[in-house]
Amino acid sequence: MSGLRTVEEQRAEVLAAVRPLPGERIPVAAATGRTLREALRTHVDIPVFDNSAMDGFAVRFADVVAAAPDAPVRLRVVADLPAGTALDPPLGPGEAARIMTGSPVPADADAIVPFEDTTGGLADSLAEIAVRRAPARVGAHIRRRGEDAVVGDELLPAGVELGAFQLSAAAAAGIPDLLVGRRPRVAVVSTGDELVAPGLPLRRGQIPESNSELLAGLATAAGAEVARRASVSDDERGLAALVVELTGGVDAVVFSGGVSAGAYEVVKNTLAGAMTFSKIAMQPGKPQGFGVLRRAPDAESGALLFGLPGNPVSAAVSFEVFVRPALLALQGRTVLDRAVLRLPAASGWRTPPGRRQYLPAAIDRSDPARWTLRPATAGGSGSHLVGGLARAEALAVVPADVDEVAPGDLVDVMLIS
Repeated sequence: MSGLRTVEEQRAEVLAAVRPLPGERIPVAAATGRTLREALRTHVDIPVFDNSAMDGFAVRFADVVAAAPDAPVRLRVVADLPAGTALDPPLGPGEAARIMTGSPVPADADAIVPFEDTTGGLADSLAEIAVRRAPARVGAHIRRRGEDAVVGDELLPAGVELGAFQLSAAAAAGIPDLLVGRRPRVAVVSTGDELVAPGLPLRRGQIPESNSELLAGLATAAGAEVARRASVSDDERGLAALVVELTGGVDAVVFSGGVSAGAYEVVKNTLAGAMTFSKIAMQPGKPQGFGVLRRAPDAESGALLFGLPGNPVSAAVSFEVFVRPALLALQGRTVLDRAVLRLPAASGWRTPPGRRQYLPAAIDRSDPARWTLRPATAGGSGSHLVGGLARAEALAVVPADVDEVAPGDLVDVMLIS
């Protein structure tokens, strides 16, 4: 479609303007959801020492290699090793130490016999034991020092999101704090004379304001700190004053509404010098605004300004396609895109000619071997169908050259939840 920019062109312009924020060092316990800014390297070996993988007895393999149910081997128990002990008792021929999972293995032991491979088990384990089954090999049931990682090994590269698994690994590696990207400070501004706070009486022509809730939630989920939420009328002076107030203390401002071709487009009219307004070959979300409000004429960076359409589905899609990648890039993330699956459509729908479609969709997981996809609303891809967002867990992404999706067609699916 002539006169429209591609999604890739708009996204490239946005990401070219991003300058990663400075890093900050914080405790591991406070780093959930943050972006690692330097490679994570171990401070201690994992495991830290040879330890038992079973509750049982530390033994000399040569003493028990011939053990069998009809010919048990008897050993004298000379030590008891609970988890956390510092003891390293000597073991002579015919001797064993009772040992619990995670306890250090005595230097003289080279195998572990689990309780269940002895006659008495735990109930008869502190004097003499009868081993009824030999360990499979030397080293059986022993976790060797450093078999997972040794000091200096890289556990994670820079640029990854830190979740519970990653932070657990960091703690196990003896790391007390991490260098992470600073959270971007974001202002969310909804525009329009028709907007009223949810729950207030509505006059003719008014609607509940929902975009600030939507965009603030999406920004928070992307690792940002929402520094300000505001709803303003279509008064250009009021918006101009708010922008001056905001941009000195935030890294990005996300506007919704006021960016199209109407007579009262307050964002477009107020910020035409700082932002470029374009039409993108996508549906929903064709009108887009983007710019950088620099704090000084020669500054290398400034607050990123995003102008999104006012219809809620358009705003949600626009955030996913353009704003979220920028917020992740500000934090130093290396992977900026959502995970994408390819699933069969459970029902068909029409697509817009010449524009890439991003359709809020629900995934049917009732058959674990064959997930399917369907539109989240019966109304299809209408940009005003905000109720359907409650059921959306993905965006179906249909190329611009596809006119229609038929049942059974494979569709790219961007997971958003």
